[in-house]
Amino acid sequence: MADHETLSRDTRLRVRPNPDDHRLTARLTGLDHTGAAVETRVPVEQSLTLFLNGQEIVTAMTIGDYPEDLAVGYFLNQGMLRPDDVITGIDYDEELAVVVVRTARKTNYEEKLRKKTQTSGCAQGTAFGDLMDVIEGIRLPACELRTSWLYRLTQTINTIPSLYLEAGAIHGAVLCWQDEPLLYMEDVGRHNAVDKIAGYMHRHDIPGGDKIFYSQGVT
Repeated sequence: MADHETLSRDTRLRVRPNPDDHRLTARLTGLDHTGAAVETRVPVEQSLTLFLNGQEIVTAMTIGDYPEDLAVGYFLNQGMLRPDDVITGIDYDEELAVVVVRTARKTNYEEKLRKKTQTSGCAQGTAFGDLMDVIEGIRLPACELRTSWLYRLTQTINTIPSLYLEAGAIHGAVLCWQDEPLLYMEDVGRHNAVDKIAGYMHRHDIPGGDKIFYSQGVT
């Protein structure tokens, strides 16, 4: 992987929203508060079923972009995929709306799947097993965070062409290094955007110890 200076200089924003992808939105006609007809674009929500090896884990509602990253990130954040696991393959079938992540290690999470926690937030998510206990024990490394970086990040991120600016009703999450946005993902659920960033980082060996995670507020 390139070093941080190369990431900032050469790629700047490696992954960004694609508001021109019309598969992610639909055009609808309705009435505004005055009763006048209006036409607008809204995000499209679709199901995506995630498998880890031969086991079906969950069906997620998502806008449908970066399905491989969403699957890997979800399994990582659920503790089902270990950081040192060797991924031997990722199969995505767009027609069936299925992603299968395969690992060298055999996995069986039948017992873990029996305990579900419905997470809070405007978009409901599901956590499995003892994930909430694990979260309580996480300690983040010390890092530098400057107010000037946040001001520049806010200005940059809020002016990047996005599904939010095009259609609204969507959440964004951004991985940053100092005042440089590196990965910008959107989804109908913020947890999906977070999972997509986590999956991309894992698949591309991007360390997180010196990064800033930027999450947009209610959109």
